[in-house]
Amino acid sequence: DIIEAGFPAASPDDLAAVQMIATEVGRADALSKSNVSYNNVPIICGLARASTSDIDSAWEAIKEADHPRIHTFLATSEIHMKHKLRMKPEEVIENIINSVSYAKQLCNDVEFSPEDAGRSQPAFLYTVLSAAIEAGATTLNIPDTVGYTTPEEFKELITGIINNTKGIENATISVHCHDDLGLATANTLAGIQAGARQVEVTINGIGERAGNTSLEEIVMSLETRKSFFKLQHEINTTQIIRTSRMVSKYTGILVQPNKAIVGANAFAHEA
Repeated sequence: DIIEAGFPAASPDDLAAVQMIATEVGRADALSKSNVSYNNVPIICGLARASTSDIDSAWEAIKEADHPRIHTFLATSEIHMKHKLRMKPEEVIENIINSVSYAKQLCNDVEFSPEDAGRSQPAFLYTVLSAAIEAGATTLNIPDTVGYTTPEEFKELITGIINNTKGIENATISVHCHDDLGLATANTLAGIQAGARQVEVTINGIGERAGNTSLEEIVMSLETRKSFFKLQHEINTTQIIRTSRMVSKYTGILVQPNKAIVGANAFAHEA
């Protein structure tokens, strides 16, 4: 299991929160009462923009975990490179190589995301991801950052990456989808069908704007349609409702009654 704990560079409080997660959830000695072995302790991942200061903050936050990971990202779509980063494509590639290489010096487990991959030019994406692998990335996370793509397009995107990225056999493909068009779950399942073996999800689908892919929808799709997906997971499905209610309570975000899997009406039926 992987817990992406947060963005430590956002504020001192965020850094402290991620440190707490790393030491209290990411260490076997802290979980000894639960009989969790070292190998079963979750990876604790800290998110960092592609800058040395952010990467340093991420490492400071997660370094005490048994299995730390640094996740760094940089935009690769034409619109983001031009208007947000104000960088040329070759500058973006250089920045990615430098950032991933720097993170690799601190942490053996490095994840890289090409932000706004769903609107990036495929050929440029293959070049960027090949460079990230060569620099030391072991997980490539492909985000549909603005919730723009359709399942068919997203499946084609992941398939293209697998078929055209140099060194892809040495990396795990991950997907990270947003629900702006209500397609996050469908896109994530399409990515899984194409070969992704890590998915970034949230309880109740919480997240910025319309939210992220719901953990419960993905897990129960894989569980209910085992014969179709032919994949295994290690989520304890008996704890999904309890976890959903706990997240709702602590965040103050109510779950709509007709929400799939965890909504109050999900298993109710009236004629």
